[in-house]
Amino acid sequence: LTREKQKWRIYYWKEKNFSETEGPVLEPQPLDPASSLCPRPHYLLPDTNVLLHQILSVWRPGTWASVASSLRLPGSLETYVEQEQGENANDRNDRAIRVAVKWYNEHLKKMSAENHLQVIFITNDKKNKEKAIEEGIPAFTCEEYVKSLTANPELIDRLACLSEEGNEIESGRIIFSEHLPLSKLQQGIKSGTYVQGTFRASRENYLEATVWVHGDTEEDKEIILQGLKNLNRAVHEDIVAVELLPKNQWVAPSSVVLHDEGQNEDDVEKEEERERILKTAANEKMLKPTGRVVGIIKRNWRPYCGMLSKSDIKESRRHLFTPADRRIPRIRIETRQASALEGRRIIVAIDGWPRNSRYPNGHFVKNLGDVGDKETETEVLLLEHDVPHQPFSQAVLSFLPKMPWSITEKDMKDREDLRHLCVCSVDPPGCTDIDDALHCRDLGNGNLEVGVHIADVSHFIRPGNALDQESARRGTTVYLCEKRIDMVPELLSSNLCSLRCNVDRLAFSCIWEMNHNAEILKVRFTKSAINSKASLTYAEAQMRIDSAAMNDDITTSLRGLNKLAKILKKRRIEKGALTLSSPEVRFHMDSETHDPIDLQTKELRETNSMVEEFMLLANISVAKKIHEEFSEHALLRKHPAPPPSNYEILVKAAKSKNLEIKTDTAKSLADSLDRADSPTFPYLNTLLRILATRCMMQAVYFCSGMDNDFHHYGLASPIYTHFTSPIRRYADIIVHRLLAVAIGADCTYPELTDKHKLADLCKNLNFRHKMAQYAQRASVAFHTQLFFKSKGIVSEEAYILFVRKNAIVVLIPKYGLEGTVFFEEKDKPKPRLIYDDEIPSLKIEDTVFHIFDKVKVKIMLDSSNLQHQKIRMSLVEPEIPGVSISADTPNMDIDEPERKKKKREK
Repeated sequence: LTREKQKWRIYYWKEKNFSETEGPVLEPQPLDPASSLCPRPHYLLPDTNVLLHQILSVWRPGTWASVASSLRLPGSLETYVEQEQGENANDRNDRAIRVAVKWYNEHLKKMSAENHLQVIFITNDKKNKEKAIEEGIPAFTCEEYVKSLTANPELIDRLACLSEEGNEIESGRIIFSEHLPLSKLQQGIKSGTYVQGTFRASRENYLEATVWVHGDTEEDKEIILQGLKNLNRAVHEDIVAVELLPKNQWVAPSSVVLHDEGQNEDDVEKEEERERILKTAANEKMLKPTGRVVGIIKRNWRPYCGMLSKSDIKESRRHLFTPADRRIPRIRIETRQASALEGRRIIVAIDGWPRNSRYPNGHFVKNLGDVGDKETETEVLLLEHDVPHQPFSQAVLSFLPKMPWSITEKDMKDREDLRHLCVCSVDPPGCTDIDDALHCRDLGNGNLEVGVHIADVSHFIRPGNALDQESARRGTTVYLCEKRIDMVPELLSSNLCSLRCNVDRLAFSCIWEMNHNAEILKVRFTKSAINSKASLTYAEAQMRIDSAAMNDDITTSLRGLNKLAKILKKRRIEKGALTLSSPEVRFHMDSETHDPIDLQTKELRETNSMVEEFMLLANISVAKKIHEEFSEHALLRKHPAPPPSNYEILVKAAKSKNLEIKTDTAKSLADSLDRADSPTFPYLNTLLRILATRCMMQAVYFCSGMDNDFHHYGLASPIYTHFTSPIRRYADIIVHRLLAVAIGADCTYPELTDKHKLADLCKNLNFRHKMAQYAQRASVAFHTQLFFKSKGIVSEEAYILFVRKNAIVVLIPKYGLEGTVFFEEKDKPKPRLIYDDEIPSLKIEDTVFHIFDKVKVKIMLDSSNLQHQKIRMSLVEPEIPGVSISADTPNMDIDEPERKKKKREK
C-alpha cells in the first residue's frame, strides 16, 4: 500500500512477478474475475489469518521474512486504531483491518466514481465477517469468494483447510494425545520436565523417529521415538517438545524396515500390530533414551512433491497424497481433479493434523507433470531438496561485466603477472567450470616452486550487491547427472572465471618454495593474472606422466607435481589422515535420447590424488593465514570426531571376519584399516573403508570466533578451510575476501568482520551443501532406474553391507549400486528369520548371513508403485528353498506390460 499526494492505491501482486531475491514486484491491477458475488472490478484485502494459512502455507519456512520486509505498510493517522479497554489484541487488529477497508472504499468512491471500484474484505473469522457486514463492508470467507469464481472451479481444490477441529474425520475416534500449549511447553523445558529438539523421521521405518536435542550434553543428544502415539503428529524437521519415558520403557533403534503402504487411513489396529514388531528384546547396552512428543514448538512444513493415491470409492473427493520423501506422512486432500492428477507429480501443502485423523489434512497446490518424465523428475528432486534453480534475475545479471571483457591496467593493480608460467589444469572430462590450475618449476637454487592458482571470483562478485546475495543464497553449485545448477551465472562459471587454456584469466595464487622432500620453506599469497597452457583431463595428465616419449614443459611440471604429491600424501597418512572409500558411478549417455546406456564406477588415477593433495595443502595454508589475521572471524571448516557408538557396526563387522579395528584415534583407525587385509578376499579392505565412511560425522563450516574445536578429523589437520573452488562454493568467496584483506589486496566491509553474521552464513552454507549432496544422490538413483529400465533384469555378485531383522543391504561393486533384499513380502509365506544384533547376523531358515558375505542378486526395476519406483533386488545365491529365486526367473508382478513388450521385441 503506498500513498502519493494523498491518493491511495491498493495493489496485489501476482506470482509471476515474485522473485525470492528481489521481493514482490507490485503493480496496480484490480481484479476483474467472473465472480458471482462481486461482478464489479474489485480489490481483495485478506485478513492476517487468510494471508498466513492460505498464501504462506505453500512457501518454505524463512521465505516470508524477506517478503515481509518489502511489504511493511506506512502508518496513517486516518486509519490508526487505539486498543480499547477490555479489548484483546486480536479483536483490536480485526477492527483495524475493518477500519482500513472502509477507508479505502470511501476514497475509491471519490477517486473512481465512474469505475465503481470497491475493496472486498476476505476473512474466515465468523465474528469478524459479521461485524464487517454490520458496518456496511462487503465481506466473504475465502471459500465463499473462491467458489464464486465460476470460470475457475479448479481453484476450490487449492483452499487450505480452515482448522484442525473443523476437518476431523467422521469416526471421531481420538488417536493422538492433545498437544500442550506453548506456554506450558516453555515452562516444562525451563524446569527440565521436557526437552526441545528437531524431529527427524526415519526413511526406513515410518513408525520410528529421533529427536536431536538442542544444547544438551554430548551423551544424550539423540532421543528415540517409536510408535504412532509417541510420534504424535510431528512432521520431519518440526521443532518439538519431548517428554522422556522412564528407563524401563527405553528401546533400542529398530532394525526392521517398514514402509507405510496401506490405503485405509483409519486402520489403526494394523498399525498397533506393526508397532509390536518393533518391541523385541534388546541388549541393555543398545537401549537409548526414549520419549514421546508432547507438543509442537515450531512447524517447519513446506510444499511437498509426490503423487495422488486415488481412493477406491467411486466419485470420492477425498484422496491420499503420497509424498516422494518417505519421511513425510501421507496427506489427506480433497480434489475434484483426481482422474486428471492420477499418474502425475503434484505439489501439496499441509494445513493441519487433527487428533482423530491418521494423516494430516492438506490441499492441492500445483501439477508438475507426468511421472517418469525426465524434466518433471528433475524438477521434483530440486524442489524436494530445496535447491534454488530459477533463472538468474535481471537484477543479478546487471552486475556482470560487459562483454567483450579483457584484463585492464586497473585490474593489474596489486596483482602479479604470472602469465609467463607453465600453468595447466587437470579436471574430469567435460568440465567447463575450471576453478584451479597448477605449476611446478625448478628455481635453480636446489628448490622447487609450486603454485596453486584459483579463479579470482571475488574480483567479479562484490560484497552486498544482488549477484553476491544470490550467490550466498544458493551457497553451492549442484551437479546432477545431466544438469548443473550454477551458483553463479554462466558468463562467470564457464567463461570469465573458468581457467581455460590459452586465455588470460585473473587468479588468486598460493605459491610455495619447497625442497625435493616436499617440505615447505616459504609460502606467499598473491592476486595474479595467469594464462593456462593446457586444460587436461585426469586421463590425459596421467598419460603424459607415464609416457617416456613426452618431455615438454607441461609434462615435466606434472611429473614434479606428482612426485611431490606422493610424498605429501604419505606424510598426511602417517599423521593419521583417513583414506576412506565411497563408490561413485559415471553414466554414459545416448547422444540423441540422453538416456543412460552404461553405468560404471569411476576410475581413480594418480593424477586425481595429485590434484587433491595440492588443493588440501592450499586450503590448510590459507586457513592458517586467515586465522592469524582474523582470529575471531575466519571462516573455517571442521570435521568432528565421531562418538564411539558410531563405530560399533564397523568393529562388529571386522570381528566377524576375525579382524580388529581400533577407533580410539584417527591414527589408530587409519592403521587398523591399512592392516585389515585378506589374501583370499581382496575386496574386504574396500568394504571396510566404505563402512568406515558411514560412521563419520558431517564436515561443517563455522566461524572461528564462535567455536573452540577447529580440528579436521578425517584430514588429521588442526585447521582447515575451503579456498580452492570459488566458482562452485560461496564459502571459498568469503575466504578469498578474508585472504585479500590479510595481504592488503582488497578492503574489508562490516559483514566480513561480524562473527554473528558469519555464523548465520555458515548455517545456510552447511544446509545448502547437505541438500546438494542429497539432490546429487537422488539424481544418480533416478538415472540408475532409467538404466535398468532399458537393460532389463540382470544378475550380479554383491556384498552384504548391513543386516536387518527382515532384510540385507547389499553393494554391487560393478555398478557401485546399493540396494535392499527383503525376506518378508506381502502375500508370500514368511520364512523363519532369526536376527542377532551382537554379531550381527541374520539366519534365514538354515542359512546365516553376516556383513561382507558374498551373495548373488537379481536386479530389476520395480514399477509396480509409480510413486516410489525403485531398483528391486532378490536373492539368487545362496539357494534357500522358498526364498531365493532362479537368475532367469521373470518377476511377473514387476512391470508386467513392460516385460511382455520386451519379450515381443526380442
